[in-house]
Order: sequence, then structure tokens, then C-alpha cells
Amino acid sequence: MTGSPRRIVAVGAGRMGRGIALAFAYAGYEVDVVDLKARPRTDFDRLARDAHDEMASSLRMLAELDAMPLDAVPRVLQRIRVVSEPDAAETLARAEVIFEGVPETLAAKRDAFARICALAAPEAILASTTSTILVTDLAPLATQPGRVINAHWLNPAYVIPLVELSAHSGTSVEVIARLRALLEDIGKIPVLCGPAPGYIVPRLQALIMNEAARMVEEGVATPQEIDKATRYGLGLRFAAVGVIEFIDFGGNDILYYASRYLSQRLSQERYTAPAIVDRLMHEGKIGLKTGEGFYDYRSRDVPAYRKDVLARTLGMLKHAGLHRPPR
Repeated sequence: MTGSPRRIVAVGAGRMGRGIALAFAYAGYEVDVVDLKARPRTDFDRLARDAHDEMASSLRMLAELDAMPLDAVPRVLQRIRVVSEPDAAETLARAEVIFEGVPETLAAKRDAFARICALAAPEAILASTTSTILVTDLAPLATQPGRVINAHWLNPAYVIPLVELSAHSGTSVEVIARLRALLEDIGKIPVLCGPAPGYIVPRLQALIMNEAARMVEEGVATPQEIDKATRYGLGLRFAAVGVIEFIDFGGNDILYYASRYLSQRLSQERYTAPAIVDRLMHEGKIGLKTGEGFYDYRSRDVPAYRKDVLARTLGMLKHAGLHRPPR
């Protein structure tokens, strides 16, 4: 290892690599975006210009929306360096965390992991940004599987705070802690889940998007009405209250009976409740009103909690410009 300061590296100069670079540069970190593909110099120069122009445009839009000062744009951009394949060895050798973002094929991942593991320090964290390949399939590709983890960013990566971390059974506890701390330092909110297809958000949103498209197909409502309902009902509500929290807040019994009705009237495959909903219902653990549900409320100040939920919801209403004083 050299004595140079350790850096953040994004391998892959596409949309995700650029978004991750912006997220870290915005927070004061120096970032290298490494293009591992061997290209003629003119092709690389064109790629580097395109990356720079796109990132500059994204920052200028933030400034136009009063999310950052306009004079900060060049300062943030100066922290990002697009690196060509001949310079990849030196760059990867001094990386502390490497976010792999090459195309979504196992062959591309295998090639990238082989190059990264040959060039990077053994303690460098290797986080794949894949949205489709499980971490259990990627870990065997690394020479130090304990440092491998998936880090799924939601686009645009430099705006959305959530990053879903998916670890395999051999991922080092220290790696998870280091990556979580790093992400929190740049203002992200990391969540940890097991190696399951779709992580948390894509798995939930795929169901919602497919059902919305199905309602258009069936003539239930127009796209405009469905989008209005999701923005000002479903989306606003779930921006204030988590999905599992919402089950408990309203009562697991409501979900239980709604699922039974919808499974009979629409689709048994899509709407039959999982066994945990039935079990909690039959155990009388309905949620907030019984003191237990998915969460335990027995030691909580319930009136204060209800007030907090109301405050969160009102905050979203005010943010959307929908809160009105009484007449």
C-alpha cells in the first residue's frame, strides 16, 4: 500500500458510477470513477467528457432548485476524477471502498471482480451495486469473500438517501459496520437485508407498479388518477409511516380481512396474506391497539407515539403544500 490518502472508487463510468461519485464528492470526499474497459484514447476522452458534462448538469440542476449554491458546483466536480484503464492499477491499489457498477451480467461481474481483486488492497471493501445478482453469487468471485457486500443505491444516487446493503453469511461484521458508517457520513440511510431477490424497495415497488399497470389495463382508473392517488395518498402516507409500522398502526386485523376479500374477488395468488399475518391475528397481536404486533408497544407512551405519527404526516402534507388552516 502507498502512503497516499485512501479514496472512494466507483468502477464503471455509467449512470450509477457517476451518481455515486456525485454523492461522495458532494459530501467532501475525493472519488475516482474507473473505466475498466480498454479503449482508444479518443474514445476514453469522449467518455470522460460525457461523464463530466452529465455530472455538471446534475449539480447545476440542484443549484437551480436551491439545493446547493451555484458556486459550489466546480468545487464538487474537482473532487471527481475519471480514470482510464491504464491507470486503474494505481487507483484501485489505494482505494478504501470500491463500488462495482459494471453491466448486469455475471460474466461482466466475474471479469471486474478478477481485475479488482488482483489490484486492490486485501482490506478494501468490495461493494457491488447490482440490482439483480445476489451477493451469494458474487462472493465466490472474490479472493477475500469476507469483504464482499451488495450496496444497492436508488436512482438518482446523489439524491435518494436510502442504500440497501445485502450481506452473505461470510461478510465480515467489520465490513458491514465500516460501510454503514461511511454511508451515514455522507448523509445516506443504509438498511441491511439478506441475500434475497429484489432487496426491499424493488421487491415492494414491483408489486405496486405491476398492480397499477393492471388497473390501467382493466380500465379501473386512468394513469393520471392512479398517479394522483399514489402521490397524495399511498406515497404521502408511506413517506411518513413505514409499511410494517402502518400495519400495526391501523391494525393487523384490517390487513387480514382485506387480504381475504381481495384474494376472493381479485386474485388468490396476488392477495393471499402470508402466514405471519394469520398467526399474529390468531394470537391476538393486532398491533398498537393490543400492545403487540410486528412491534412491541407495551412499554411505549402510546399517546406520544400517536402524536409523533400525526406530526410526521402533517410534515409531509406541509411539504406537499397541501396543509390548510381551518376555515
